[in-house]
Amino acid sequence: MADQQARPGEDKRPTGIPVIRWEEPPEGPVLILLDQTRLPSEEVELVCTDASALVEAIRSLAVRGAPVLGIAGAYGVALAAARGFDTDEAAEALESARPTAVNLSVGVRRALTAHRDALAGTGDPTVAAGAALAAARALHQEDAEASARMAAHGLALLDELMPGGGHRVLTHCNTGSLVSGGEGTAFAVALAAHRAGRLRRLWVDETRPLLQGARLTAYEAARSQMAYTLLTDSAAGSLFAAGEVDAVLVGADRIAADGSVANKVGSYPLAVLARYHHVPFIVVAPVTTVDPMTPDGASIEVEQRPGQEVTEIVPPRASAVGGTGGVPLAPLGTQAYNPAFDVTPPELVTAIVTEEGTVSPVTPEALAALGARARTAPAPG
Repeated sequence: MADQQARPGEDKRPTGIPVIRWEEPPEGPVLILLDQTRLPSEEVELVCTDASALVEAIRSLAVRGAPVLGIAGAYGVALAAARGFDTDEAAEALESARPTAVNLSVGVRRALTAHRDALAGTGDPTVAAGAALAAARALHQEDAEASARMAAHGLALLDELMPGGGHRVLTHCNTGSLVSGGEGTAFAVALAAHRAGRLRRLWVDETRPLLQGARLTAYEAARSQMAYTLLTDSAAGSLFAAGEVDAVLVGADRIAADGSVANKVGSYPLAVLARYHHVPFIVVAPVTTVDPMTPDGASIEVEQRPGQEVTEIVPPRASAVGGTGGVPLAPLGTQAYNPAFDVTPPELVTAIVTEEGTVSPVTPEALAALGARARTAPAPG
């Protein structure tokens, strides 16, 4: 279903299975994840009984996307605490699982701080474990509420930039419900436009090397009955040249203090194309993705992934069961350059949309003011 027309009727969440949830069966608490490596062919869950299992799920991209990684990191610390493991060791392992995604570290630290404070105050490990879990659940709820606010701000920006609707939006990677406690970041904006009858077409980059766009964004768009078309990443230039793109919407895994944006590899070329063709390039991300401790784009650690992801195609099921199962795409021994992310400089970013509002133009001062506003804002709910 590479070219899907919008269909009438009520849209729905991309799957009836929650992306992440905490359960407490008799044998002990577990964290249950929707295995994104099996989509779109199967909706299968992974059960994590300890932090090490969650670390592997994060590294394998069974769970992925900046906001939900923060939620997963917080639950991972809570899981370690509830099962009597060393929370500091669990936190360190979780933080290193995907170093570019700052939300992961934010979630881990939030639950770890709650655990430490409760333990210091009561001396009771059970109370401390409960505090860590409460912190994770609060973060989960806050992310859902932030998603809704980002969608509203993003739609308002699209309408301001392109009055009259009929938006043709290009997106990259996957930024919907699969990466969020709510309906996502950039995808949530496109979904809001669809619900308002103002989305003419969602252009979906396939997103190399693991095809998150083809496997996941197209899956979500189809389930939400959106008008969408899938394209190869290398076809984006011809789409811009034909005048078929009104705006680019992407998410972010880390935003440096100067406004440099790290996102799935392929985002930076889109920003260059967008600037040349006078098309807005809009980043949608929660405030927690803005990292004031990272001064600029050069300071962002870019994760390098195995070359095998480029030199072979591995069917989702083969990957899930742990076998290689790869079909070679390149001669044996071919070296591959496979960064997971690239960095877009702030001068190519039209606006950054967050739950606390929109920053445009993107400057260090504007981002610092946004962070200050977020710190003083009343708690949602």
